[in-house]
Amino acid sequence: MKIAILGDIHGNSIALDRVLEDIRSSGGVDEYWFMGDYAAIGHDPVGVMERISVLPNARIIRGNTDRYICSGELPGPLLAEAMKDPAKARQHIQFARSFSWTAGAVSGAGWLPWFKKLDLDMRFTLPNGSKVLAVHASPGTDDGNGVDLNTTDEELASLVSGADADLLFVGHTHVPIDRMAGNVRVINPCSVSNPYPPDLRASYGILEANEDGYQYTPKRVDYDREAVIQAVREVAHPAAEYVIRFMMGENKKPWMK
Repeated sequence: MKIAILGDIHGNSIALDRVLEDIRSSGGVDEYWFMGDYAAIGHDPVGVMERISVLPNARIIRGNTDRYICSGELPGPLLAEAMKDPAKARQHIQFARSFSWTAGAVSGAGWLPWFKKLDLDMRFTLPNGSKVLAVHASPGTDDGNGVDLNTTDEELASLVSGADADLLFVGHTHVPIDRMAGNVRVINPCSVSNPYPPDLRASYGILEANEDGYQYTPKRVDYDREAVIQAVREVAHPAAEYVIRFMMGENKKPWMK
């Protein structure tokens, strides 16, 4: 069997179209596994939902931003902190405007019940008996620090403890990961929409499995980021500056130079 692993699309239908085209041009897949964060912080949340909802044999779990859309929660500084710090206040306001914009688009198009039904994780057994667990951030949660390049071996071992899996797929941090934590292989296919530099191409993965084992192949495909910049401006997205910085490779992790 052949499976496409995608995550962190973030309302970017332009990037998603290129990934889906790349999958089709390579012979297609038997299943699609989606790792969460579909609509928020992008110009076309409804378009993304329309595309993934019609894909055959799709397994879909939720990400933290998918939960925020339904619950009204916000990432970033708490309101009490924001009231004491002007910079955090501006960030809090931007988050609130951005997620309200997305929630309005999703709700108006009738997708809110779909989001509310998404599961936290997904389990699957490959033909060779390997047990797979897929979750957005880390086992048991769709939020938090997740698995990053600076996650220590000790931290990773703690995260996968009790996961009862041979292969763990995660998303959330927008960086490619392929590491071992004891006997557990941990893979992050990176992000369809917002990978961190130096490689800004849309990222996903292909998992091929049979009775003899499995093979994972990371994939990258370029797309028109200038078209995304134009699109977020045209829809007057509240987080346009943040999205544009991703398109330009200007958003970085603290440990990136």
